[in-house]
Amino acid sequence: MPSAARRTVLAAALAAAAVPVLPAAAAASAPASEEPCLVDNHFWTTYTDWRSGTGPGTRVVRGRRPGLAIGAPDGLTTYRDPHTGRTGTYEYARWTSPLHRSRVPATEIVASWNADTPPGTWIAVELCAVYTDGSRTPWYVMGRWAAGDADIRRTSVDGQRDGRSNVSTDTVGVDDPAAGTRLTGYQLRLVLHRLPGSTATPTVWRLGAMASDVPDRFTVPASEPCRARELRVPRHSQEIHVGQYPEYDNGGEAWCSPTSATMILEYWRRGPTADDLAWVNPAYADPQVCHAARQTYDYQYDGCGNWPFNAAYAATYRDMNAVVTRLGSLDDLALLLRAGIPAITSQSFLKGELTGAGYGTSGHLMTVIGFTGAGDVIANDPASPTNEAVRRVYRRREFENIWLRTKRYDAAGKVKSGTGGVCYLFWPLDTTSEQRHALRKLDLI
Repeated sequence: MPSAARRTVLAAALAAAAVPVLPAAAAASAPASEEPCLVDNHFWTTYTDWRSGTGPGTRVVRGRRPGLAIGAPDGLTTYRDPHTGRTGTYEYARWTSPLHRSRVPATEIVASWNADTPPGTWIAVELCAVYTDGSRTPWYVMGRWAAGDADIRRTSVDGQRDGRSNVSTDTVGVDDPAAGTRLTGYQLRLVLHRLPGSTATPTVWRLGAMASDVPDRFTVPASEPCRARELRVPRHSQEIHVGQYPEYDNGGEAWCSPTSATMILEYWRRGPTADDLAWVNPAYADPQVCHAARQTYDYQYDGCGNWPFNAAYAATYRDMNAVVTRLGSLDDLALLLRAGIPAITSQSFLKGELTGAGYGTSGHLMTVIGFTGAGDVIANDPASPTNEAVRRVYRRREFENIWLRTKRYDAAGKVKSGTGGVCYLFWPLDTTSEQRHALRKLDLI
């Protein structure tokens, strides 16, 4: 589980909203099919997509997986790494997407990207959103990222705000949703960097965002049990890594996100090589989990729970796609699982709210791998004492509510935020027709 110091799972702006909440009984009886569209996913991935933007110094890479790379650099820039104190000079090229008009006027936007950054290269991802009145946010930095940590230290950027919206680690959120402030669209900008004189280049294959407006709710409508299926996903415990590499978010106790990412990567038969793992103490079991923690660590946030950084890590492996999104129901989750796609879900709950968990958390990631015949949720929960104990069965109604709600009470009775259905999804470039259907239905491809 993440430490108590983890950022609020939703942007703090949601805590200020005053949207009426249905009484529990009324909410539970409302048909899930009446739920309005709450999420807009949009990604640039094709040759035509990359050609649609403006990109001084960039070139579009053709092929099976089109991408964006440095062509003739647009100039030189310097960057002082706040985490090492080192200043470097880099060639750069910049690409700006066309304006995407979200079908959901949003209170939050989370960007995600898939890229390759060879040694000596890195990328910055920036976002500028449009308010309802047509004015715009500043260009917010959503991450300065490299697959490794030898050139720069991957980092989010604190302190970004304009009086109406702000960035909370990986999420752009409006300050006062109750006042009606919404983000109706956005542009994304990539800045690709490399050492002067180098022929190496970052290549970005996927860039996009999830815009959402999930209303305040302490409870969500109950869904009907879905067809049983359980995927054979490898099991890994974060708890067996407690005390290992405390420089990466206090060691294994806080590694729920990279541990979950490791499980799904192994399900897709992907993962680090022996050479990749050579830095890990050979006495440690499951060194691939230690590696994932290091490769997802956000040096500003001081943790491994940056959502886009985990997706970006997963996509460094051969032909992998990865996104951060929100799902609207367990039906959406069942659609993916029936197609053979497991999901990593984010949730917060008190001890006792999730029967059988045995703990409470302000934010925790676990891997959903199926449903029982009765419709209960089967999860690989990394907050388990051993790998063998990772598989858990959680009551459907309890899991559904703690995952999809946006409001909850902490142990002191104070109102806190919930995740509103946040999840990570990873899938390979080669998919079955059923998998493509499920991903298209959720606007992910």
